[in-house]
Amino acid sequence: MWNSDSASLDFREKLLHIASLKGDNGKLPYFESLGFTLSSSITLARYLTSQDLPSLMHKVASIKDLLFSHQADHHLINNIRRMMLHLSIPVDDDLQHTLSFFEKLEAKRGGLSVLLSAKDIAFCHLIESFPRLLSLSLDNHVIPIIDFLHNIGVPRSHIPTIILSFPPILFWTIQLLKARLLTFKQIHVVDKDYIKMLIKYPWVLSTSIQENYEEVHAFFLSEKVRKICIDSAIKGQPYLLGCSTGKLKTMLDQLADLGVKGNKLDRIIARSPQVLLRKPRDFLQIVLFFENMGLDREMIGRILSRCPEIFAASIDKTLQRKIEFLSGVGVSEAYLPSVIRKYPELLVTDTDRTMLHRLRYLMKLGLSEKDVGFMVRTFSPLLGYSIEEVLRPKAEFLVKSMGKPVREVVHYPRYFSYSLEKKIKPRYFVLKGRQVECSLKDMLGKNDEEFAAEFILSDNVL
Repeated sequence: MWNSDSASLDFREKLLHIASLKGDNGKLPYFESLGFTLSSSITLARYLTSQDLPSLMHKVASIKDLLFSHQADHHLINNIRRMMLHLSIPVDDDLQHTLSFFEKLEAKRGGLSVLLSAKDIAFCHLIESFPRLLSLSLDNHVIPIIDFLHNIGVPRSHIPTIILSFPPILFWTIQLLKARLLTFKQIHVVDKDYIKMLIKYPWVLSTSIQENYEEVHAFFLSEKVRKICIDSAIKGQPYLLGCSTGKLKTMLDQLADLGVKGNKLDRIIARSPQVLLRKPRDFLQIVLFFENMGLDREMIGRILSRCPEIFAASIDKTLQRKIEFLSGVGVSEAYLPSVIRKYPELLVTDTDRTMLHRLRYLMKLGLSEKDVGFMVRTFSPLLGYSIEEVLRPKAEFLVKSMGKPVREVVHYPRYFSYSLEKKIKPRYFVLKGRQVECSLKDMLGKNDEEFAAEFILSDNVL
């Protein structure tokens, strides 16, 4: 019963006072004060009967500080969802336990976002799923694991991300953790790369993923993919290690149907391994997207080989937006197949920060939106050029040095594709020295032999 002295005690002192009065040493009210249900509190109090309350309170505060005091990292949630999405193999106990934890969170109000927005609630769910965390010694186990991760190169700010993504790591010995890290020796990556992989895909330490690495590696070798390309793909998209070889085979068959084999397959796997993570039906939707545009499967295969990122993009959020932008500047439906065939990279070029910015720059030079649309129809890469590195210096040389109106580029937008120092300036000064006036196309569209024959060796040139 409270007396006048106990009324002045702080929270910690009150709990210790209760502990001196109750048979459970005060653990039950303490867990309830943390937000655990009565049932969970009773279970935890029984599980941790050997620990005194002051030590337990210190441990709870330390674990909370370790895992939940860091700045909210929204990449954590997205990464957990990606790991779950691309997992299609049988899982070991540690990974199953982890999945169960995330599935329970997803079923709660707020879902996985609770890990960032409601950290006290997240702590309760974590301990309910992994009560053993509160039985670990801070000084003899938890802190040495943290220090080990930091000493191998993991920034301290990323350690909570790794642990929350795969809590069983904290139950392992350092010897076991070292053994699991040896898997990276099989993948041709430098030290910084394997730390990035560990942060991005902590599940790579699980038994299931490590065993599947052997399966994935053997599968790609059987498909004549070079090891350097396999390693590059795993480094870029470690989620591949959670994919079954059956799922990967289905995607490779889809690529083969478009003529992507041999060296082409090597390039795609090394450059855009995310294509292999697509669901077959989503991949086929993009093939259909191009077929509806009027492109045949052979050309679609060429586009895939040249710019595989397109086939990992969203039709609604990315590809369709680019089509709408091009239509808006005057690239009609009839011209779209030609434009995309010549420069498919437009479909993965940022609309607002890149294409629109370049369109506005060209219009500031005095060109109309219709002019730019005509230029894109005749020279698709135009909106892919950097303003500062390509468009501005060449436009300024055209107007200020050559004395030509900017509208000259409307009729020959390919002007922007030539090197200013190696081709534009040398040819211009040759023509200037011989007092020759000609169009940009005549000046730049000829090869060196043709240019020399017409403007240097010809007796008709004044």
